[in-house]
Amino acid sequence: MAGHSKWANIKHRKGKADAERGKIFTKIGREIALAVREGGSDPATNGKLRDVITKARANNMPNDNINRSIKKAAGELGNVVYEEITYDGYAPGGIAVIVEVVTDNRNRTASEVRHIFDKNGGSLGTTGSVGYLFDFKGLIMIESSSAIDEDDLMMKALEAGAEDVQVSEDGYEIYTSPTDFSSVRDTLESDGFVFLSAERQKIPQTTMEVADPDTLESVQKLLEMLDDNDDVMEVYHNAELPEEEDDD
Repeated sequence: MAGHSKWANIKHRKGKADAERGKIFTKIGREIALAVREGGSDPATNGKLRDVITKARANNMPNDNINRSIKKAAGELGNVVYEEITYDGYAPGGIAVIVEVVTDNRNRTASEVRHIFDKNGGSLGTTGSVGYLFDFKGLIMIESSSAIDEDDLMMKALEAGAEDVQVSEDGYEIYTSPTDFSSVRDTLESDGFVFLSAERQKIPQTTMEVADPDTLESVQKLLEMLDDNDDVMEVYHNAELPEEEDDD
């Protein structure tokens, strides 16, 4: 995966998140509700909830909003039941796409996701049909800073259980196994490191370039429509996309 585009695109996504803050917070609120339902409202004993809280903070969600979402979830568990569903499909050009949703209406969401694929020249596959093209890893991204001692960060990450630390001009990518992700994240966070992103992700084993401009436009439109859907939490793909232009 092209390293620089990963950094550029995550910053673009964060810029978009800032512009659509309410929508992003609503999505994260659903993830909090699901985590609370599965493991309770105490982050100390609920690893999944801790993961979502880290994601919320990385998206600049205020602590008051986070705490309110947890309390709301604990009080409304009998009213709204969310479930996680994963869809596998292909965008134009044979690009593999995995869509993770959190929904209170399976039929509605399935119809909407299928419509997005069909409208943009893609197709939904069977569950797991593209999953083998991705590795499930923890990924912590920390931007470069004069305050960070590279050797110190690498030593602490590896001692905490990280599998690999990749360094670029943009910053540091720390990869972990899914099971070690929380402990590595907690260790680095307690040491004062600030994360650009810290999540378990499905990372493509190899990426594909989309050479045809029309196909590229269709792929980008499909991914954008999925991302804009209220039920969609994450979209993973193996396309090599051009870097997003910053708005400022």
